[in-house]
Amino acid sequence: MLSVGDKAPIFKLKDDSGEEVSLEDFKGKTVVLYFYPKDDTPGCTTEACGFRDEKKSFAGKKAVIVGVSADPVEAHVKFKKKYGLPFQLLSDPEKKAIEAYGVWKEKSMYGRKYMGIERTTFVIAGDGRIQRIFPKVSVTGHVAEVLGSL
Repeated sequence: MLSVGDKAPIFKLKDDSGEEVSLEDFKGKTVVLYFYPKDDTPGCTTEACGFRDEKKSFAGKKAVIVGVSADPVEAHVKFKKKYGLPFQLLSDPEKKAIEAYGVWKEKSMYGRKYMGIERTTFVIAGDGRIQRIFPKVSVTGHVAEVLGSL
């Protein structure tokens, strides 16, 4: 389990344009790294649009927003275009970063257990250390809470 103060796990994933992106690409910047279950689903759309609507506020605090899910690049392209999302969405179909950050968990819905992404946001400082962790995110009010922590 990752804790505040830990070095954030480095990853290399494809973004919504098919380019490879590494956490090291953001050295010196604060990164709001949010993991979400699935493109274009109600909770994930609400969360993504919340970050979209506050992008200028995050930029004013010198923070970049990056979303990660196991969806393929093509799904990210559609999701980003449909909702005008102005930040990178990273595709992790092999769940390397998802597992490295400890967000691949057993979940339960209607009594059925399954593995999935537990909605979690990490704030990573410019030196690569984890500043804040928001586990088991409830999308209502989450973006404001993250913004307030910067």
